[in-house]
Amino acid sequence: MTQTKPTPRSIDCDVLVIGGGATGAGVMLDLALRGVRVVLAEMNDLSTGTSGRYHGLLHSGGRYAVRDPESAKECIDENRILRRIAPSAIEDTGGLFVAAPVDPPEYVEPFIKGCAAAGIPTQEIPVAEARKAEPALSPAIVRAFRVPDGSCDSFDLIHAITSAAQAQGAQALTYHKVTAIEVSQGAVTGALLEDRRTGETTRVHAACIVNAAGPWAGEIGALAGLTIKMRHSKGIMIAMNVRWVNTVINRLHPPGDGDILVPVGTVCVIGTTSITVSRPDELTITPQEVTQMLDEGELMIQGFRRARALRAWAGVRPLYEPPSKDNASAEGRAVKRTFSVLDHSSDGVRGMYSIVGGKLTTYRLMAERVCDAVCEQLGVDKPCVTATTILPGPHERPGARHYHTLPNRLDTLEHAPTHTGLICECELVTRSQLEARIAEAGPTVKLDDLRRDLRLGMGPCQAGFCAYRAAGILQQTCDLPADTAIHALRDFVDERFRGNRPLLWGHQLRQALLDESIYRRSLGLAPKESTNGA
Repeated sequence: MTQTKPTPRSIDCDVLVIGGGATGAGVMLDLALRGVRVVLAEMNDLSTGTSGRYHGLLHSGGRYAVRDPESAKECIDENRILRRIAPSAIEDTGGLFVAAPVDPPEYVEPFIKGCAAAGIPTQEIPVAEARKAEPALSPAIVRAFRVPDGSCDSFDLIHAITSAAQAQGAQALTYHKVTAIEVSQGAVTGALLEDRRTGETTRVHAACIVNAAGPWAGEIGALAGLTIKMRHSKGIMIAMNVRWVNTVINRLHPPGDGDILVPVGTVCVIGTTSITVSRPDELTITPQEVTQMLDEGELMIQGFRRARALRAWAGVRPLYEPPSKDNASAEGRAVKRTFSVLDHSSDGVRGMYSIVGGKLTTYRLMAERVCDAVCEQLGVDKPCVTATTILPGPHERPGARHYHTLPNRLDTLEHAPTHTGLICECELVTRSQLEARIAEAGPTVKLDDLRRDLRLGMGPCQAGFCAYRAAGILQQTCDLPADTAIHALRDFVDERFRGNRPLLWGHQLRQALLDESIYRRSLGLAPKESTNGA
């Protein structure tokens, strides 16, 4: 007997946005604020791609002031806007550009002039003053300049953007992969989505589609018969187990590898490399890359090589250059960090738009530009208002509007009327926070999703002491079968260990052995490979 496939459920909207990073979420909010019916589809959780895999830097633009003045201007303009609309996702660390003895002294003058031309405030300060503010700085530093860099929590930012969009009626479908884009008579009519958790199919009818898939933009374009040539540039980052500095530290030289140190929460992150890779999911980290990061860090921070490296990860930049003879050979850091809006009507697919390139700091501007083009096609005559729309703060007491500071979580915990105990001591995540988020997300939520929501397991023990507690709360809250809860725990532990694997020496090796004793030996948690007969 032949089984008939179930009829896909159907959703009607004006615009389908593909990609749940900062740019995709920004497009969703911009359109929703203009009264457009919008649906966002993301094949994983929000901010699992490039936006969730960066070093946490809110760019002042100083890094691009010499080689890429257009990007520098975009960064400082958007830096100022983000500080107004999303202060709770930003730590106002400030930034320093410091020159090591090996850095070219002739770079300083173009840097000063480039910053002035882009409108980036700079101030040279005595090296002694810089070292007084940041005692861990190498005593070999020869010059120092202040700039308005900051630290930005992309998870908090993207959740705030999404919440604001949903309050305007937008719909975000996570774990929904686009499997087909439907085109009729030279115009998009919609797309098919597969729910990766249930296998169910959803057909979205839309007059326009915005491809905001970052490094996957080429793959999404191909579903509509389009060729979008992306340049995939892999960058690795390493989280150190202490907050060596409270200010963003940049090397005062042409942008290179391992020359940014960003304080993020209780740790600091060093990055990054620029290695051309063939695929958007090519995230392998080599021992040579780790060694290079630590060696470069030593030029900024004395004793950096001997510090405990906590976790390593990689992200792929979605670089794009319009095809031309002048830039056909551009690779890596030679490719501009600005962005492009592609209207594919000229390629024979009306209603299909791609937003490519750029960076998290400029997500809002990128969204504005592509939404202007989309609204022109739809006949929507409403201006962009995202530059003045204040985003909700996820960890604030009611009425508070201020930058995030390191004691924020402790302050919130101490002023809470009641809580039911700490589950993650490193990041001060409580049982009541976990229960509330699990109840909101439902039984299919992953522990790694809770990490992005609440910073669960992101501290120095890397979930060594909180993962099994969180799995127990997930099981109790959702009344899950034991096997399901164990599966969720194993996935989370394996994901956390994946970032530790490139760093298994010294203090970090001892921590990893302790975690292994807890999960593999005491609790008998088998690695995922063992369940497949490996």
